[in-house]
Amino acid sequence: MSVKAIVGANWGDEGKGKITDALAQEADIVLRFQGGANAGHTIINSYGRFALHLLPSGIFSKNITNVIGSGVALHVPSFVKELESVVGQGVPTPNILISDRVQLLMPYHILQDSYEEARLAGKAFGSTKSGIAPFYSDKYAKIGIQACELFDEDALAEKLENICTLKNVLFTQLYHKEALKAEELLETLREYREAIAPYLCDTGAFLTNALKEGKTVLAEGQLGSLKDPDQGIYPMVTSSHTTAAYSAVGGGFPPFEIKDIVTVTKAYSSAVGAGEFVSEILDEAAAEELRKRGGDKGEYGATTGRPRRVGWFDTVATRYGCRVQGATEVALTVLDALGYLDEIPVCVGYKLDGTVIRDFPTTPELKRCKPVLKMLPGWKTDIRGIRRYEELPENCRAYIEFIEKEIEVPITIVSNGPGREELIYR
Repeated sequence: MSVKAIVGANWGDEGKGKITDALAQEADIVLRFQGGANAGHTIINSYGRFALHLLPSGIFSKNITNVIGSGVALHVPSFVKELESVVGQGVPTPNILISDRVQLLMPYHILQDSYEEARLAGKAFGSTKSGIAPFYSDKYAKIGIQACELFDEDALAEKLENICTLKNVLFTQLYHKEALKAEELLETLREYREAIAPYLCDTGAFLTNALKEGKTVLAEGQLGSLKDPDQGIYPMVTSSHTTAAYSAVGGGFPPFEIKDIVTVTKAYSSAVGAGEFVSEILDEAAAEELRKRGGDKGEYGATTGRPRRVGWFDTVATRYGCRVQGATEVALTVLDALGYLDEIPVCVGYKLDGTVIRDFPTTPELKRCKPVLKMLPGWKTDIRGIRRYEELPENCRAYIEFIEKEIEVPITIVSNGPGREELIYR
């Protein structure tokens, strides 16, 4: 068949996990193609409530093969712990394949991330301290460790000596911390090898062959367009590419296989970490009211637990986010959270140096932007439980259709609750 990518339009935490979980019912394979355990997807289904960090969101369906592609930052202890936790909650042991080209997130990446954030202090990037930036830095500096390298200990030991030579200058001279020991790292990697060896294979070949056989792949992205290092609010971005185009790179299949790109956005805005956020609600009482109503347990990170920044729906950022993803359709999530408002502000433009703009600018200009808000009437009712679009309140439908017109992509899925079945298909 083809690849359907499910990606975020904004700053992350748009509800991609739920959409992937729902659409996986008609797929054969679910692929995680980038990112690491630094962000999570919250899923609620008949097995319970889960916050997934590394496992693909297809693990709850027996018919799904779940693939961790070469673009992922694989922290093996997190993978093992997460898999044990899921199975311990009654989920049948999922079918998982891990790319033999995936690179391993090492303990020293986590240490370096923490040390650097502490060094930067007030100028820090708001990292989750999961080691993601140091991991990808090493990957592109060609001192990363691929899973396939675990099986040649002599070559691995030599590589670790070189890594320690480089890292220890940084650790001892800049951070004034203890030096790394190559022999200890080699023992760690032996444990990693034992843990993941049963799952390793050439997943690029597996995916390419599966597509030739007519199977359907869901490519599940982490974070969103505005956290992409090329297209996002650099430097307050993540370190892997969050766009649907990268699913072919991180998955290892031909890019022409990507036929449908479901881009997910919330019915309001929320942001992960630091960075420019034009439509942010600055009144803390108003922000907390929306925050506590959002999602199934409020707007708090699935991985970190930290309160998310929240704001009104941003048509400028979302139209841009859909554009860089190549969105063919949009899923609008957490619509039920807005039912308490008499009026709902929507950001329809940015005022930049006295001029109203509709195109998302670069970060230096974004810092000077102020939101242009349009007030739409609220619907003042609980819409949970509604399954037909025509049964939504008139003002609710008007809100959806206003957003659809502004972002210039059809909204085909509306989520009005956290459960898998709480979806309206248009």
